[in-house]
Amino acid sequence: MPPPLPQLTVDLNADVGEGAGPVGDGGDDALLDLVTSASVACGVHAGDPATMRRTVEAATRRGVVVGAHPSYPDREGFGRRPMDLAPAQVTEEVVRQVAALDAVARGCGTRVRYVKPHGALYHRMAEDAQCARAVADALLEVGGLALLAPTGSRAVEVAESAGVRVATEAFADRAYGPDGRLAPRTVAGSVLTDPVEVARRAVGIVVDHQVTAVDGTSITMAASSICVHGDTPGAEMLARHVRGALERAGVTLLPFVT
Repeated sequence: MPPPLPQLTVDLNADVGEGAGPVGDGGDDALLDLVTSASVACGVHAGDPATMRRTVEAATRRGVVVGAHPSYPDREGFGRRPMDLAPAQVTEEVVRQVAALDAVARGCGTRVRYVKPHGALYHRMAEDAQCARAVADALLEVGGLALLAPTGSRAVEVAESAGVRVATEAFADRAYGPDGRLAPRTVAGSVLTDPVEVARRAVGIVVDHQVTAVDGTSITMAASSICVHGDTPGAEMLARHVRGALERAGVTLLPFVT
């Protein structure tokens, strides 16, 4: 009898705590019922201390792993506009924001276990080795947290070479170009909102390691975590379809770090 096939596992994460009101106004409560990891805004691109606390408390009640979602100091642009910060400034910003969320988390009886940069900082880290090293330095400074980084990006190699544990991420609700990079949000169809299509893509990435790019080509992609953006229209429905489809495909959902 052949040996049993290895069990497929994946993390399901969402970016949360980005609404101005109580958890649930933007669907965070519903998302936290479905995900295994939650990347919580640190009060800079979005959120505030009260929202951070409520979000962490809600995640902790559900056993969801808490991660920090730091960004450029650009609240007006929701952290999605490029900023010319020197590497030392990037390190300082990430340390400051992660420390702020971790203080909240410890007050809620838990702690921050990983870091996923937000928006323009996330994209710069993926391509810019100096920026990726600056983020890695911040993680080492705050206590050796894991980094959630785009699959196939330079950030993975740079952070790992610095001694940082890295988990790779792919997006179920975003379109990819043929080069494996996310299609810019300015491109029509870059944000996907059809639950069936989003779930199908998630299963394709996890089970088959394939995703269809915007030009119709198939690209190889593997990731240890699948993301559904908390601010994507219908995010809770998307996450519910993704979770259900993965489970039906025999995939076990587990956080990538505990």
